[in-house]
Amino acid sequence: MVRGKVQLKRIENASSRQVTFSKRRNGLLKKAYELSVLCDAEIGLIIFSQKGKLYEYCSSNMQNLVERFREYAKKEQIISAEIQQYMQQLKDERTSMEKTIEQLEVSQWRLLGRGLDSCSVEELHEIESHLQQSLRKIRARKAQVFNEEIEQLKVKEKFLLEENSKLREKCASKPPARPKEMMTTHNQCSQREVETGLFIGLPEMHCP
Repeated sequence: MVRGKVQLKRIENASSRQVTFSKRRNGLLKKAYELSVLCDAEIGLIIFSQKGKLYEYCSSNMQNLVERFREYAKKEQIISAEIQQYMQQLKDERTSMEKTIEQLEVSQWRLLGRGLDSCSVEELHEIESHLQQSLRKIRARKAQVFNEEIEQLKVKEKFLLEENSKLREKCASKPPARPKEMMTTHNQCSQREVETGLFIGLPEMHCP
């Protein structure tokens, strides 16, 4: 079962408020002491009553502890200021990048021949100049790519010519067939022709 949160409010009765203050104050001071002893924590507690009376507890020296707190708070302020400055710098960079992107998009549209109605003569002249520069760069790159492909084809052609030359040398260096071998090959071919020939008539009438 989940209990609802207790809503705290100021005690209206002055005497009850004073009794509660005394009890809670003593309990708070006791808890601070126990925490400092059990956990070896450096604790400083300052309480002002409604009438301005001071109650305090410190596990060491209160003045040193307060100075340490001030130094820590000062460092926190410096770090917070640096963070805010860094965040502002990021916001400025983001705004600048958004403007740059917007300008680039407008420039791109104009280079594509769109949105030229609002351009002045100077702006149109500038766009024309950019297009001419782009064309020169594109043509230069195109010529470079063609030259590279031609060089690659020349290298490939040279390689194929060398391979062809090697094959011709191998064919030229191979010795021709001897006459005896040619006759043997011819007789084998003739025998095969005889054996595979067709005969008309009955098999027993055939004379070898």
